[in-house]
Amino acid sequence: MYQQGFDNDQYLSRQSRHIQDRIAQFGGKLYLEFGGKLFDDYHASRVLPGFAPDSKIRMLAQLRDKAEIVIVINAGDIEKNKIRGDLGITYDSDVLRLIDAFRSMDLYVGSVAVTRYAGQSAADAFRARLEALGVPVYLHYPIEGYPHNISRIVSDEGFGRNEFIRTSRPLVVVTAPGPGSGKMAACLSQLYHEHKRGVVAGYAKFETFPIWNLPLKHPVNLAYEAATADLDDVNMIDPFHLQACGQTAVNYNRDVEVFPVLAAMFERITGSCPYQSPTDMGVNQAGNCIFDDAAVQEAARQEIVRRYYDALCERRQGKGRDETVYRLELLMQQAGITPKIRPAAEAANTLARATGEPAMAIELPDGQIVTGKTSELMGCSAAALLNALKKLSNAGGHGVHLIEQSAIEPIQTVKVKHLGSANPRLHSDEVLIALASSARLSPMAARALDRLADLRGCQAHCSVILSPADGNTYKKLGLQLTCEPCYQTNKLYHR
Repeated sequence: MYQQGFDNDQYLSRQSRHIQDRIAQFGGKLYLEFGGKLFDDYHASRVLPGFAPDSKIRMLAQLRDKAEIVIVINAGDIEKNKIRGDLGITYDSDVLRLIDAFRSMDLYVGSVAVTRYAGQSAADAFRARLEALGVPVYLHYPIEGYPHNISRIVSDEGFGRNEFIRTSRPLVVVTAPGPGSGKMAACLSQLYHEHKRGVVAGYAKFETFPIWNLPLKHPVNLAYEAATADLDDVNMIDPFHLQACGQTAVNYNRDVEVFPVLAAMFERITGSCPYQSPTDMGVNQAGNCIFDDAAVQEAARQEIVRRYYDALCERRQGKGRDETVYRLELLMQQAGITPKIRPAAEAANTLARATGEPAMAIELPDGQIVTGKTSELMGCSAAALLNALKKLSNAGGHGVHLIEQSAIEPIQTVKVKHLGSANPRLHSDEVLIALASSARLSPMAARALDRLADLRGCQAHCSVILSPADGNTYKKLGLQLTCEPCYQTNKLYHR
């Protein structure tokens, strides 16, 4: 059952205040490397129930008078048209999307930095396009020996070659379309140039996960490892923090490994390193805003199993590796869980065995399980949505129809006869449109439609891999979906 365990209002207040304190620590100028997703952090909202997906951007909006945004993008990613997997768009297109999104929140985007620039023609074209749109663009170059040749990096032949990004506000948020874009190097390059100009400036890092003040094997931190299982990130105790402060803190391997190099760069730039550990560099306050640890742990356990099912399906589709599946199995063992913690999975699979057709189950907020089976009129995911809305709105039991069959049949005719579909069954989005159309004349359908928001956060499971149309609808509604790693048919090609 869904239960909140995270205080989002406290997070917004506490996080913005902590960042302001860090700005003051460095005399009024801070470069903040911002990792993760700013606008749509659905992982955080799943494992920290109560965390709003847009919390981080709302927090920044509270600092809009002090903040400006610098977006960095790797020139190599522009050249090879690298795709952002969750959105299906190229990194350079995502830069434009991010600029629009920031501006819609009245946040100031100061410039774009193209990193590792080596004369790539696609990067030149992108730079010209941005400048024609009125967006300043700066070039940062590859540095031989980065990140270990400190004497060369922190010199006029290293950071000194990079164009200085002109900024005007105390807080400079450095973000990117994805990993490997060069956010940290851009921040350190700026510190080098600021110091050469006699300006005192600092650097800090914002990462939501792992949460430094939760135990190493806390389900929330294990869920982060599950989310990055394909990247081989590993949570670990920060040895520098333990030695310096005598306090156990959790960080991840890449930050721990790079800290000695980062500390050496700080010493070379400013004469001393302001931090004793990679944990000190962070500003994340999420761990201090958990008020129900049991609820958070349960949500994180569900996330680990959900990631496991995702990995199984990706392997079945030829997009994933055995190693990712094995790592997730190990994480489940460490968390003391199995897929059996998802009651919806057992319900869907039981119905599928009984009918011989694909089946779907949804666990409602009060713990009740509703199911949907495949019929001539609609797929199992569409049927489960209607049955869930029927239950939530108390619209009656078996035999009560929210949508009349006479309203469904014309839609099927259009699909097959005019749109060339081989499957006349209605998908989830089509059923919701039919329900919305019925709501004009049916009070019962209208009541059911009003309960759509109650599906957010519910656990759902399908006995087969869902079509993209159905899977995307469930995702948009906020259901936490898993599927068995098999298809409805034995065909080689699946749409």
